[in-house]
Amino acid sequence: MRLAFRSFIALLAAALLLVPPTFAFDTPLSDQAVRDAYFLGQRRDESMTRFLNRYTKLLPAPKTGPHIYGVTLLTPFALLVRDSSERPNYSAQQAAKDHHPEHESVVVEIQILLTPTYAAAIPTPTGSRSDSPVGLRLRPSDFWKTFKYQVFDDEDELATDDITGEPIYSCDGLGGCDLSGARVRIQLPATAFKSDTATVEITPTEFEPISVDFDLSSLR
Repeated sequence: MRLAFRSFIALLAAALLLVPPTFAFDTPLSDQAVRDAYFLGQRRDESMTRFLNRYTKLLPAPKTGPHIYGVTLLTPFALLVRDSSERPNYSAQQAAKDHHPEHESVVVEIQILLTPTYAAAIPTPTGSRSDSPVGLRLRPSDFWKTFKYQVFDDEDELATDDITGEPIYSCDGLGGCDLSGARVRIQLPATAFKSDTATVEITPTEFEPISVDFDLSSLR
């Protein structure tokens, strides 16, 4: 009897090991999911825009400091939808060939805007004396690198080694352009997300952190 019970326990443990991990969103994507994403992206209409808007949170402007204007969390499915929408003369067959389920990613995009209290020109004393006149120096175009970016799967912080960014400029049409913000991109493996909740936290230099929560169970 004991031998039979031990055999049952061993078989149960082996079966549990064979159960694939579950994720709040679809990953890896099935062949049908890849086709669905492709055709949704090819629509390039309001239905596609409404779908992708679900992945973005817009934030109000702060009283002081930079404006974290929007935070987007794109699942593998949403990434395929957007990629399809941006590629003319793209076929479903090519989309299937381009998809590599073992390399699926989640991408977090953050749009930062400058404000009157965090402007392109920084007041700077021209001398060491307290009564020295104040001059101006331009804010570096890579100012976003001084911010701290954290992504959490529920309460577990994920490694955010793959961070890139680019400045945003506003131009007046007469050849003059001023720094107006930045776009930051964080790429993470889709398999890193195990829970239904993800949080993106941005901490600008010398200002309070901004946290944005995503309900992953509501995203495909």
